[in-house]
Amino acid sequence: MLFKVKLATSRTDGKQYAVKIITKIHLFRAKKVETAAVEREALIRLCGHPGIVCLYRAFHDEGSLYFIIDLTINGDIHSVLSRLGSLSTRCVHYYGAQIADAMEYMHSKDVIHRDLKPENLLLDDAFRIKITDFGTAMVLENGAQRATTFVGTAQYQAPELLELTETTKSSDYWAFGCIIYQMISGRFAFNDRSDYLTWQKIKKVHDPLKRLGAGPRGSPNDPAALKAHPFFASIALASLWIGPGPPIEAGLVKKEYPLA
Repeated sequence: MLFKVKLATSRTDGKQYAVKIITKIHLFRAKKVETAAVEREALIRLCGHPGIVCLYRAFHDEGSLYFIIDLTINGDIHSVLSRLGSLSTRCVHYYGAQIADAMEYMHSKDVIHRDLKPENLLLDDAFRIKITDFGTAMVLENGAQRATTFVGTAQYQAPELLELTETTKSSDYWAFGCIIYQMISGRFAFNDRSDYLTWQKIKKVHDPLKRLGAGPRGSPNDPAALKAHPFFASIALASLWIGPGPPIEAGLVKKEYPLA
């Protein structure tokens, strides 16, 4: 296992944190030394937004790297969907708006996540979103607009990655659309018996420049246009991160025997 997460309590003020422990030998064996450095850089850039886990400290010893990050105690969206089947429209509006807001901030700092999926959408003590796991992120430097390495999870990979081995900020918006679909319907937007067959379905849809939210500021499909979409009309964006989230409830698809 490349990493594990443990609970830690500060001796100074009693505050609790999550400690991500990354084993060095596994990093070397998997040839992922650079990914740990990228994750650290991405988290440093993004600390300060309520919808993204914050890195408070990073250090290492002979065997491991340690990232001290926000503790989130209510699991993740994947676990919620596995338990309930889907989410109510109210929940999807709320969580969709939070993800969109966090993505806008993330991209303003020139970070592409590249593996957005329900497993990486944590829920804090007030059931608000916190995006995590920047191990496959790309930190854009010197005006770069795209990355050219093949990463991500099959059901959320954008067609430009499959066809051109290329990801941009727009690719995160593709994954965002897949997540919204899954939260509403309780199923993947694209899925088949194998990753290859899943990819064949994804390749049929391709125009990253026209994705809502992915356009340059001032364009008809910029991030502001996404948050202004009627889908989010019920959400008070000014108070999006104030107070707890709505009660977590099943939507269109309900598990017959939900997990406790």
